Amino acid sequence: MHGFSTRAGGESKVAGGTALNLGYTGWDSRAAVDANRKKFAAAVGARDWPFATLRQFHSDLIRAMDLPAAGPSAKPLHGDAMFTSAPRLLLAVQTADCVPILFADTKRRAVAAVHAGWRGTLARIAQKTLGRMRMEFGTRPRDVVAVLGPAIDGCCYEVGPEVAQAFAAKFAAAAEWFEGPFERLAWGEEPNPLPWLTMMPPGHMPPPPRVHLDLRAANRWQLLDAGVPASQIAASELCTRCNAELFFSYRREGNKTGRLMAVIGIRPDQAPRVSALKASKRTRAKRAAR
Repeated sequence: MHGFSTRAGGESKVAGGTALNLGYTGWDSRAAVDANRKKFAAAVGARDWPFATLRQFHSDLIRAMDLPAAGPSAKPLHGDAMFTSAPRLLLAVQTADCVPILFADTKRRAVAAVHAGWRGTLARIAQKTLGRMRMEFGTRPRDVVAVLGPAIDGCCYEVGPEVAQAFAAKFAAAAEWFEGPFERLAWGEEPNPLPWLTMMPPGHMPPPPRVHLDLRAANRWQLLDAGVPASQIAASELCTRCNAELFFSYRREGNKTGRLMAVIGIRPDQAPRVSALKASKRTRAKRAAR
Protein backbone atom coordinates (compact mmCIF):
# COMPACT_ATOMS: atom_id res chain seq x y z
CA MET A 1 0.00 0.00 0.00
CA HIS A 2 1.14 3.56 -0.57
CA GLY A 3 -0.02 7.15 -0.43
CA PHE A 4 0.92 10.81 -0.82
CA SER A 5 -0.31 13.43 1.63
CA THR A 6 -1.68 16.89 0.98
CA ARG A 7 -1.85 19.81 3.39
CA ALA A 8 -5.64 19.64 3.80
CA GLY A 9 -7.07 19.01 7.27
CA GLY A 10 -4.93 18.02 10.21
CA GLU A 11 -4.23 19.49 13.63
CA SER A 12 -1.42 21.95 12.85
CA LYS A 13 -2.33 25.60 13.33
CA VAL A 14 -1.52 27.83 10.36
CA ALA A 15 -2.70 31.25 9.30
CA GLY A 16 -6.35 31.01 8.45
CA GLY A 17 -6.96 27.46 9.62
CA THR A 18 -5.34 24.08 10.09
CA ALA A 19 -3.04 21.87 8.01
CA LEU A 20 -1.76 18.30 7.83
CA ASN A 21 1.89 18.99 8.59
CA LEU A 22 3.73 15.66 8.90
CA GLY A 23 7.20 16.94 9.77
CA TYR A 24 8.59 17.99 13.15
CA THR A 25 9.20 21.63 12.26
CA GLY A 26 10.12 24.47 14.59
CA TRP A 27 6.75 26.23 14.27
CA ASP A 28 4.55 23.19 15.00
CA SER A 29 3.97 21.13 18.13
CA ARG A 30 5.01 17.49 18.37
CA ALA A 31 1.53 16.55 19.57
CA ALA A 32 -0.06 18.03 16.44
CA VAL A 33 2.39 16.25 14.12
CA ASP A 34 1.84 12.92 15.93
CA ALA A 35 -1.92 13.33 15.54
CA ASN A 36 -1.49 14.20 11.87
CA ARG A 37 0.65 11.11 11.26
CA LYS A 38 -1.96 8.86 12.88
CA LYS A 39 -4.63 10.41 10.70
CA PHE A 40 -2.57 9.93 7.54
CA ALA A 41 -1.66 6.32 8.38
CA ALA A 42 -5.32 5.52 8.90
CA ALA A 43 -6.20 7.17 5.59
CA VAL A 44 -3.82 4.89 3.65
CA GLY A 45 -5.05 1.79 5.47
CA ALA A 46 -2.08 1.40 7.81
CA ARG A 47 -3.55 2.33 11.18
CA ASP A 48 -1.11 1.68 14.05
CA TRP A 49 1.78 0.83 11.72
CA PRO A 50 5.06 2.48 12.78
CA PHE A 51 6.66 5.08 10.53
CA ALA A 52 10.25 4.56 9.39
CA THR A 53 11.72 7.99 8.72
CA LEU A 54 15.19 9.38 8.08
CA ARG A 55 17.03 12.55 8.92
CA GLN A 56 17.19 13.68 5.31
CA PHE A 57 20.10 15.81 4.14
CA HIS A 58 20.07 15.69 0.31
CA SER A 59 22.48 12.78 0.05
CA ASP A 60 22.70 9.45 -1.77
CA LEU A 61 22.76 7.48 1.49
CA ILE A 62 20.40 4.48 1.41
CA ARG A 63 19.27 2.51 4.46
CA ALA A 64 17.88 -1.02 4.95
CA MET A 65 14.96 -0.99 7.39
CA ASP A 66 13.34 -3.63 9.55
CA LEU A 67 11.79 -1.84 12.52
CA PRO A 68 12.59 1.76 13.43
CA ALA A 69 14.09 2.60 16.79
CA ALA A 70 11.39 3.35 19.35
CA GLY A 71 11.18 5.48 22.46
CA PRO A 72 11.47 9.20 23.25
CA SER A 73 15.27 9.19 22.91
CA ALA A 74 15.32 7.38 19.54
CA LYS A 75 16.84 9.35 16.71
CA PRO A 76 16.26 8.60 13.02
CA LEU A 77 19.18 7.51 10.89
CA HIS A 78 20.66 9.94 8.39
CA GLY A 79 19.83 9.19 4.78
CA ASP A 80 17.54 9.96 1.86
CA ALA A 81 16.29 6.55 0.74
CA MET A 82 15.33 3.28 2.41
CA PHE A 83 14.03 -0.15 1.50
CA THR A 84 12.47 -3.11 3.28
CA SER A 85 10.70 -6.42 2.93
CA ALA A 86 9.29 -6.21 6.48
CA PRO A 87 5.49 -6.12 6.74
CA ARG A 88 3.45 -3.54 8.68
CA LEU A 89 6.09 -0.82 8.36
CA LEU A 90 5.51 2.50 6.59
CA LEU A 91 8.62 3.80 4.84
CA ALA A 92 8.12 7.57 4.80
CA VAL A 93 10.02 10.35 3.06
CA GLN A 94 9.23 14.00 3.73
CA THR A 95 9.13 16.65 1.03
CA ALA A 96 8.21 20.27 0.50
CA ASP A 97 9.19 20.52 -3.22
CA CYS A 98 11.65 17.65 -3.77
CA VAL A 99 10.56 14.52 -5.62
CA PRO A 100 9.22 11.58 -3.58
CA ILE A 101 9.76 8.26 -5.40
CA LEU A 102 8.22 4.95 -4.33
CA PHE A 103 9.26 1.50 -5.59
CA ALA A 104 7.64 -1.91 -5.30
CA ASP A 105 9.28 -5.13 -6.43
CA THR A 106 6.22 -7.14 -7.43
CA LYS A 107 8.07 -10.46 -7.51
CA ARG A 108 10.10 -10.36 -4.31
CA ARG A 109 7.70 -8.25 -2.27
CA ALA A 110 10.11 -5.49 -1.35
CA VAL A 111 9.49 -1.74 -1.32
CA ALA A 112 11.53 1.46 -1.18
CA ALA A 113 11.02 5.18 -0.64
CA VAL A 114 13.34 7.87 -2.02
CA HIS A 115 13.72 11.60 -1.39
CA ALA A 116 15.26 13.22 -4.47
CA GLY A 117 16.15 16.90 -4.52
CA TRP A 118 18.52 18.24 -7.16
CA ARG A 119 21.58 16.99 -5.24
CA GLY A 120 20.12 13.51 -4.79
CA THR A 121 19.05 13.43 -8.41
CA LEU A 122 22.52 14.48 -9.48
CA ALA A 123 23.94 11.64 -7.35
CA ARG A 124 21.52 9.14 -9.00
CA ILE A 125 19.91 8.18 -5.69
CA ALA A 126 16.93 6.51 -7.42
CA GLN A 127 19.19 4.29 -9.52
CA LYS A 128 21.38 3.49 -6.53
CA THR A 129 18.33 2.46 -4.52
CA LEU A 130 17.38 -0.01 -7.24
CA GLY A 131 20.96 -1.28 -7.10
CA ARG A 132 20.77 -1.83 -3.34
CA MET A 133 17.48 -3.70 -3.74
CA ARG A 134 19.14 -5.91 -6.32
CA MET A 135 22.00 -6.66 -3.92
CA GLU A 136 19.70 -7.42 -0.99
CA PHE A 137 16.75 -9.16 -2.65
CA GLY A 138 17.75 -9.93 -6.24
CA THR A 139 15.36 -7.24 -7.49
CA ARG A 140 15.20 -6.92 -11.27
CA PRO A 141 14.20 -3.51 -12.71
CA ARG A 142 11.68 -5.15 -15.02
CA ASP A 143 9.76 -6.34 -11.94
CA VAL A 144 9.59 -2.89 -10.35
CA VAL A 145 6.69 -0.48 -10.41
CA ALA A 146 7.54 3.11 -9.54
CA VAL A 147 5.66 6.31 -8.89
CA LEU A 148 6.97 9.88 -8.70
CA GLY A 149 4.75 12.00 -6.48
CA PRO A 150 3.84 15.69 -6.33
CA ALA A 151 6.91 17.95 -6.51
CA ILE A 152 7.96 21.34 -7.77
CA ASP A 153 7.63 21.37 -11.53
CA GLY A 154 9.88 22.87 -14.16
CA CYS A 155 7.58 25.88 -14.40
CA CYS A 156 8.61 27.00 -10.91
CA TYR A 157 12.02 25.42 -10.25
CA GLU A 158 14.53 28.07 -11.27
CA VAL A 159 18.20 27.20 -10.73
CA GLY A 160 21.52 28.84 -11.42
CA PRO A 161 24.55 28.14 -13.64
CA GLU A 162 26.20 25.90 -11.04
CA VAL A 163 23.29 23.41 -11.18
CA ALA A 164 23.20 23.42 -14.99
CA GLN A 165 26.94 22.81 -15.12
CA ALA A 166 26.77 19.97 -12.58
CA PHE A 167 24.06 18.14 -14.55
CA ALA A 168 25.79 18.71 -17.88
CA ALA A 169 28.94 17.10 -16.47
CA LYS A 170 27.03 13.98 -15.31
CA PHE A 171 24.31 13.34 -17.90
CA ALA A 172 24.41 13.37 -21.69
CA ALA A 173 20.62 13.83 -21.71
CA ALA A 174 20.63 16.77 -19.27
CA ALA A 175 19.55 19.35 -21.85
CA GLU A 176 16.17 17.58 -22.09
CA TRP A 177 15.34 18.46 -18.48
CA PHE A 178 16.05 22.21 -18.62
CA GLU A 179 14.29 25.22 -20.11
CA GLY A 180 16.20 28.41 -20.78
CA PRO A 181 19.76 29.11 -21.94
CA PHE A 182 21.02 25.73 -20.74
CA GLU A 183 23.81 25.27 -23.30
CA ARG A 184 25.22 28.71 -22.62
CA LEU A 185 25.26 28.22 -18.85
CA ALA A 186 26.21 24.54 -18.84
CA TRP A 187 29.53 25.07 -20.53
CA GLY A 188 30.60 27.94 -18.30
CA GLU A 189 30.11 30.85 -20.67
CA GLU A 190 30.42 34.14 -18.84
CA PRO A 191 26.87 35.54 -18.55
CA ASN A 192 28.02 39.12 -19.04
CA PRO A 193 31.59 39.16 -20.39
CA LEU A 194 31.54 42.84 -21.41
CA PRO A 195 29.51 44.63 -18.75
CA TRP A 196 30.17 48.07 -20.21
CA LEU A 197 28.06 47.09 -23.23
CA THR A 198 24.94 46.87 -21.06
CA MET A 199 25.16 50.61 -20.37
CA MET A 200 24.24 49.87 -16.74
CA PRO A 201 25.66 52.15 -14.03
CA PRO A 202 28.24 50.68 -11.63
CA GLY A 203 26.69 48.42 -9.02
CA HIS A 204 23.65 47.75 -11.20
CA MET A 205 24.75 44.68 -13.09
CA PRO A 206 21.90 42.63 -14.60
CA PRO A 207 21.34 39.32 -12.80
CA PRO A 208 22.89 36.25 -14.42
CA PRO A 209 20.51 34.22 -16.59
CA ARG A 210 18.73 31.31 -14.97
CA VAL A 211 17.25 28.03 -16.17
CA HIS A 212 14.31 25.88 -15.08
CA LEU A 213 14.87 22.24 -14.10
CA ASP A 214 12.29 19.46 -14.35
CA LEU A 215 13.36 17.13 -11.51
CA ARG A 216 10.68 14.55 -12.23
CA ALA A 217 11.80 14.24 -15.84
CA ALA A 218 15.40 13.75 -14.71
CA ASN A 219 14.44 10.99 -12.27
CA ARG A 220 12.09 9.29 -14.73
CA TRP A 221 14.96 9.17 -17.25
CA GLN A 222 17.16 7.54 -14.62
CA LEU A 223 14.56 4.86 -13.92
CA LEU A 224 14.24 4.11 -17.62
CA ASP A 225 18.02 4.01 -17.93
CA ALA A 226 18.14 1.50 -15.06
CA GLY A 227 15.72 -0.80 -16.91
CA VAL A 228 12.33 -0.05 -15.34
CA PRO A 229 9.73 -0.31 -18.16
CA ALA A 230 8.04 2.96 -19.11
CA SER A 231 4.63 1.34 -18.65
CA GLN A 232 5.50 0.68 -14.98
CA ILE A 233 6.44 4.28 -14.11
CA ALA A 234 3.70 6.69 -13.03
CA ALA A 235 4.31 10.37 -12.36
CA SER A 236 2.13 13.04 -10.82
CA GLU A 237 1.77 16.25 -12.84
CA LEU A 238 0.94 18.37 -9.79
CA CYS A 239 3.35 21.19 -8.92
CA THR A 240 3.77 21.81 -5.20
CA ARG A 241 4.60 25.49 -5.65
CA CYS A 242 1.66 26.21 -7.96
CA ASN A 243 -0.95 24.46 -5.82
CA ALA A 244 -0.91 26.38 -2.55
CA GLU A 245 -4.25 24.95 -1.41
CA LEU A 246 -3.01 21.35 -1.77
CA PHE A 247 0.69 21.28 -0.92
CA PHE A 248 3.44 22.78 1.18
CA SER A 249 6.27 24.38 -0.79
CA TYR A 250 9.63 25.55 0.50
CA ARG A 251 10.11 27.74 -2.58
CA ARG A 252 6.81 29.48 -1.86
CA GLU A 253 6.79 29.61 1.95
CA GLY A 254 10.40 29.30 3.07
CA ASN A 255 11.23 28.02 6.57
CA LYS A 256 7.63 28.40 7.69
CA THR A 257 6.43 25.65 5.39
CA GLY A 258 5.27 22.22 6.57
CA ARG A 259 6.19 18.77 5.27
CA LEU A 260 4.33 16.38 3.02
CA MET A 261 4.86 12.63 3.21
CA ALA A 262 5.05 9.82 0.71
CA VAL A 263 4.65 6.36 2.28
CA ILE A 264 4.78 2.76 1.17
CA GLY A 265 4.43 -0.50 3.08
CA ILE A 266 3.74 -4.22 2.77
CA ARG A 267 0.60 -5.88 4.08
CA PRO A 268 1.28 -8.90 6.30
CA ASP A 269 -0.34 -11.31 3.83
CA GLN A 270 1.96 -10.07 1.06
CA ALA A 271 5.27 -10.11 2.92
CA PRO A 272 8.12 -12.45 1.97
CA ARG A 273 9.38 -14.89 4.56
CA VAL A 274 12.82 -13.30 4.91
CA SER A 275 13.27 -9.76 6.21
CA ALA A 276 15.54 -7.21 4.54
CA LEU A 277 18.28 -7.47 7.14
CA LYS A 278 18.17 -11.28 7.28
CA ALA A 279 18.29 -11.43 3.48
CA SER A 280 21.27 -9.10 3.54
CA LYS A 281 23.12 -11.29 6.07
CA ARG A 282 22.34 -14.41 4.05
CA THR A 283 23.63 -12.77 0.85
CA ARG A 284 26.86 -11.70 2.55
CA ALA A 285 27.34 -15.18 4.01
CA LYS A 286 26.99 -16.77 0.57
CA ARG A 287 29.51 -14.34 -0.90
CA ALA A 288 31.96 -15.06 1.91
CA ALA A 289 31.57 -18.80 1.34
CA ARG A 290 32.57 -18.36 -2.29
